[in-house]
Amino acid sequence: MNLNAAQILVTRPAGQADNLCGLIEQQGGVALRFPTLEIVEHPPEAAVLAAASQSDWLIFTSTNAVDFAIKAFNGKMPALPKIAAVGKATAQALENAAWRVDCVPATEFSSEGLLAEPALQTVSEKNCFIVRGVGGRDKLEQGLRSRGAHVAYLEVYRRQQPKIDNSNLVKRITEQQLDAITITSIEALQNLLTMLDSVSAKQLETVLLVAASQRIAEAAEQLGFTQIAVSQQPTDAAILETLTTLFNGENSGRRN
Repeated sequence: MNLNAAQILVTRPAGQADNLCGLIEQQGGVALRFPTLEIVEHPPEAAVLAAASQSDWLIFTSTNAVDFAIKAFNGKMPALPKIAAVGKATAQALENAAWRVDCVPATEFSSEGLLAEPALQTVSEKNCFIVRGVGGRDKLEQGLRSRGAHVAYLEVYRRQQPKIDNSNLVKRITEQQLDAITITSIEALQNLLTMLDSVSAKQLETVLLVAASQRIAEAAEQLGFTQIAVSQQPTDAAILETLTTLFNGENSGRRN
């Protein structure tokens, strides 16, 4: 299957978009880079870092969490905690740094999938640190606390809206040249709309949006988007598969 020169907006942060853009281009699409999130370091306090290194579990929620936590720990994996990863990409990032992974979801790569793993069923009185960016979801915390765990956060990065020129994107939207948008977080979608003028943002609502999760799809629908598809997993490969399926006449997973 081929993307037939479809112009696809990639909103991943700069430095994290190469793989998806490459996959799109390999399948005959045109990848348009427009990062709507910028990831910057948020150094944790020494006391929090020390407590995390003595915990029972370190639970990583993203590859960004891995990258910045490894920097915070000066590359040295703490000896005591067991280590969990929310998905395959996060687990791979840990393994690439020679950090072991004790728990990763078998199929559903999400907070819900991780909470379903047997290793995290018996955490009563265990000290669990969730490694994440500032202001992430609370689903993991709620699930672990309901099982009697002591939960704290090790926040190692923060997200901010980039300051970039939007003129090329506005031109493509105005001239109806944009065929699809890929979105991997609700915040990325919200930022995209605020980074455009009101007219362009309104026009964008009719463009096919490929969401990396059902939560993002529901948020997009509430924001007024009328053509929404959900990839089976939040991976670049799954997003590409959804795109190629849709652009070859198959509407599986599409909401409109």
